[in-house]
Amino acid sequence: QVQLVESGGGLVQPGGSLRLSCVVSGRTDSTYAMGWFRQAPGKDREFVAFINWSGDMTFYGDSVKGRFFISRDDSGPTTYLQMNSLQPEDTAVYYCARTLSRVGVRKSVGEYDAWGQGTQVTVSS
Repeated sequence: QVQLVESGGGLVQPGGSLRLSCVVSGRTDSTYAMGWFRQAPGKDREFVAFINWSGDMTFYGDSVKGRFFISRDDSGPTTYLQMNSLQPEDTAVYYCARTLSRVGVRKSVGEYDAWGQGTQVTVSS
């Protein structure tokens, strides 16, 4: 069984930055892609960012493009989401997720088979 644990959330002022981390553990090999999603109260879970299994392909949701950056350790189990120029509309619970797909970009919730418990990000002055 695989486990995902996010960390790094918190309260930040508009214009500030945060870096989220997601550690994958348990019975899994290293050839999986990772995604970040977020969910604000009363809204659907929204795709934020994707990184493929080798770390050389990334893709972002339109609302975060140019502000958020996803990366992963070359040989380790950690995936990161660097969030810059945060705005109140970025307030949400952020989830990391794993997909075993090795082809293309995965942006849909149903394409991921394992999820973390989420970490709250609040952007407010």
